[in-house]
Amino acid sequence: MNAGHPLRGARTLFYKEILRFWKVGFQTVAAPVLTAMMYLLIFGHVLSDKVQVFDNVGYTRFLIPGLVMMSVLQNSFANSSSSLVQSKITGNLVFLMVSPLSHYAWFTAYVGASMVRGLTVGTGVLLVTVWFSPPGLAQPLWIVVFALLGAGMLGAMGLIAGLWADKFDQMAAFQNFIIMPMTFLSGVFYSVHSLPPFWNQASHLNPFFYMIDGFRRGFFGVSDVSPWLSLCVVGASFVVVSVIALQLLKSGYKLRH
Repeated sequence: MNAGHPLRGARTLFYKEILRFWKVGFQTVAAPVLTAMMYLLIFGHVLSDKVQVFDNVGYTRFLIPGLVMMSVLQNSFANSSSSLVQSKITGNLVFLMVSPLSHYAWFTAYVGASMVRGLTVGTGVLLVTVWFSPPGLAQPLWIVVFALLGAGMLGAMGLIAGLWADKFDQMAAFQNFIIMPMTFLSGVFYSVHSLPPFWNQASHLNPFFYMIDGFRRGFFGVSDVSPWLSLCVVGASFVVVSVIALQLLKSGYKLRH
């Protein structure tokens, strides 16, 4: 994976990854938007009159940013992980291996495309759900910052999972036993202050909680913890995950077998 310029060829691979998910957009974009809307209809209808999280913020409004961010995270992870595993299984990964692409180019292209898919799905979820209860835009800069960091971090985690997994059931195990629990236990559907003390403290060890809490801050201007603390945790987590992914790519982990 050596090249004259570290990012040479990244644009072509990025474009290829964009086309890969966009050609099946009904599955990769429309389906997650529909799923998020169903979550909103069910949880919003059942709990809208029973749960009050922030002052002057109804439960349906509270739920929307969490669903948007959950969609961003899950689809960013799915894009890079599924692409690598699919390439391994079909055997076309060899064409990338013989190309003069550096590990930086691989990382930039795969994570960049994952961010595009995650943010596209998140935008679709927001546009659909906003008709039910507009959440507002109190501090939009936090929305942008945490959406980008969250999508980038999960895209890098998807790279790690895709490099590790040799088949789809291994990738599904990574998603079902790591990504999904961390997502659902991050405060998407509730405020962590409503949890018992032990689970409240445990939630603060989950970087996904800080992504969603900081993202929600941008809509309402209030959050469970300081957005600056969330920014530090999410930023540090993104750097750690990115360094691991880059090192695995550089070493050719499970790519040269």
